[in-house]
Amino acid sequence: MCQMLCGNDSNHGGEPTQEGSSRREFLAKGASALGAAMVSSAPIPALAASAQGGLSPESDARNQDLPRDTGASHRRYLLKGGAVLSMDPQVGNFARGDVLIEGKRIVAVGANLHAPGAAIIDAAGMIVMPGFVDTHHHQYQTALRSFLSDGLLFNDGLPHGEKNYLDYIHTRLTPVFRPEDAYLAELVSSLSQLDAGVTTVVDTSQVGHTPAHTDAVIRGLQDAGRRAVFVYSPGAGPGNIFPNDLQRIRSRYFASADQLLTLAMGGEVFDPAFRTYWAIGRQNGLPIVTHLVGSLGQETLVEQLASEGLLGPDLVFIHASRISEGSWQAIAQSGVNVSIAAPIEMAMRHGMPPIQSALDHGVQPALSTDVECTMTADFFTQMRTVFTLQRALINERALNGETNLPELLTCRDVIRFATLEGARVARLAHKIGSLTPGKEADILLLRSDALNVAPLNNVPGAVVTLMDRGNVDTVIVAGRIRKWRGALLDMNWTRLRAALEASRDYLLRAAGVERALF
Repeated sequence: MCQMLCGNDSNHGGEPTQEGSSRREFLAKGASALGAAMVSSAPIPALAASAQGGLSPESDARNQDLPRDTGASHRRYLLKGGAVLSMDPQVGNFARGDVLIEGKRIVAVGANLHAPGAAIIDAAGMIVMPGFVDTHHHQYQTALRSFLSDGLLFNDGLPHGEKNYLDYIHTRLTPVFRPEDAYLAELVSSLSQLDAGVTTVVDTSQVGHTPAHTDAVIRGLQDAGRRAVFVYSPGAGPGNIFPNDLQRIRSRYFASADQLLTLAMGGEVFDPAFRTYWAIGRQNGLPIVTHLVGSLGQETLVEQLASEGLLGPDLVFIHASRISEGSWQAIAQSGVNVSIAAPIEMAMRHGMPPIQSALDHGVQPALSTDVECTMTADFFTQMRTVFTLQRALINERALNGETNLPELLTCRDVIRFATLEGARVARLAHKIGSLTPGKEADILLLRSDALNVAPLNNVPGAVVTLMDRGNVDTVIVAGRIRKWRGALLDMNWTRLRAALEASRDYLLRAAGVERALF
């Protein structure tokens, strides 16, 4: 399927997956072939055969100067002459600096590095910085982009709640997903975020209706070739065997610690059995990821969990909106992590994003995108939203006469939330989050000589207040170049788009929901 739609088989060496089932065969076993609703009625294997090759860097004239075999253990290349924002105070920043990469790791960061035999990538006119880390994203919903643009989280009895996420996405649309819909959404969402510089995702795709659905999500993450934390979660219907599939998927997909994919445990606090799920996760040494929204009756739940001794640094609370002061004290004391999805929280009535509540209690939040059915999943939007919202709230307090005020967030602060804090919350800070020698090379080259940015006067300010995905020139994951000169490599968007539209049509039809184009 990756070769069918991406034109790339390098992520898995062209070999079949375990248990003798290739990705193509796996998807061919789905309830119906995507091709039936796509450009023809051909089954997936036939459609894949007609789509061999995709876009090849070697055949694309734009990419003749692309270094070969990046990410391979023997390969060295040097990013030279960029404005280096390392996010590591021990390394520092460089107005004109270099980053040396060997295999998948950063070897050196500094000015005027010499690397005989290394390929040279000219980074002049660009900002060189760590990739963004999205700590919460329901990627399986990609075919439903902007479907619920004006919707709220749930019908709380207040005005405007008729069209809401729980009724439409969770109750009506999610149950009709097939494995192939989940796979395709994971693949497209991952590639789209790579295009925008998000090199790591914590995928909270709660669509594990059957083991085949779970496999599809994981394989979509694998085939995209970026770093991901898969949060094992339940689905809907009689085929849902959560959490009893944990050992199978762990041994099949997560046996190695030296890979792009890692595993986490889901266990939503609105599920009566969540304590059991948390215990299973902890018995297996897995981090636990759960949503926490005070307006869903969870205002003081954290205080109860603290009294039971269930809080700890292995736990990630998503949103943490409208919760009690005692809850924040417990979060801070126990080292629980917090992921904030500010645009979604503001738009969907989760409550005010708890940026200041977290900071007031010494909790450094990570950022996340949540759902594309309502909001974009690029990180420039996330950073700008947090930056402007916190400053607006504190500035309003200043104008109202308060004097003992918190510090205003800086652009560097929100970049830290988007990189280092994200890596920490994803339990990957030993691998990524900063341009530190020894860490893996998840790196962005952002065009600072572009029409919307030049002249470059302040690096953090340019990233947060001026840039968008159009400024993302080059994206590197574990040393391997995935986007080059403004274009994703190994992707056939024409075929991907047709498949995604077909998946969308099936989902809406199966759920009995109409597309409101205007």
